Amino acid sequence: MQTSDSIVIIPTYNEKENIEHIIRAVFGLEKCFHILVIEDNSPDGTADIVRRLQREFPERLFMIERKGKLGLGTAYITGFKWALERQYGFVFEMDADFSHNPNDLPRLYTACRNEGADVAVGSRYVSGVNVVNWPMGRVLMSYFASKYVRLITRLPVHDTTAGFVCYSRKVLETIRLDRIRFKGYAFQIEMKFTAYKCGFRIKEVPVIFINRELGTSKMNSSIFGEAVFGVVRLKWDSWFKKYPRNN
Repeated sequence: MQTSDSIVIIPTYNEKENIEHIIRAVFGLEKCFHILVIEDNSPDGTADIVRRLQREFPERLFMIERKGKLGLGTAYITGFKWALERQYGFVFEMDADFSHNPNDLPRLYTACRNEGADVAVGSRYVSGVNVVNWPMGRVLMSYFASKYVRLITRLPVHDTTAGFVCYSRKVLETIRLDRIRFKGYAFQIEMKFTAYKCGFRIKEVPVIFINRELGTSKMNSSIFGEAVFGVVRLKWDSWFKKYPRNN
């Protein structure tokens, strides 16, 4: 059996154009990663492609099929719990559409495994603005949203909404996953903020974010609105909430 200390969680909904390519790209890396696909009943046949690939990679590729679109946050929470039931030391979040470069996975791994980080964030904004093929309006919206989050929460992370992340096992064991409330981009903020409040070390690793070429973006105004307005409540609640501490 091809064992690994690392699992990459990839949520999918209508990703038939990308899913096989991203799986093969991850499995083509020198370091051995496992993959867990959280599939939300895509009508385009994404799950069928994953099942076919599971026959080729039975010891490395896993899938949880859900009944419908239940939100990004719940997909990752489901994946985190699955990973914690196994012996993975490092758990990754990554999109299926190549906006996150699989070649950066080992860099995030190294930050946690060898450089003392508990959470490694693939950051678009820690060294300028590293975004390719996004409309300028969306770049500005994302960039200033992260600035806004830092201002409100004092979270020492430049790319607070980043979805390319490595968590060490002890972070996910410490955070009370059932109390993470947000489902969209605010989920990414809440996870980083909670890890920070629990005393974990977060390191940003500069990456280049490339907008998807195939398939359809899942971003919409309600998801963005949750991130913007949820931050105030997140900060407010933190004044009265006791966070479990990293020991």
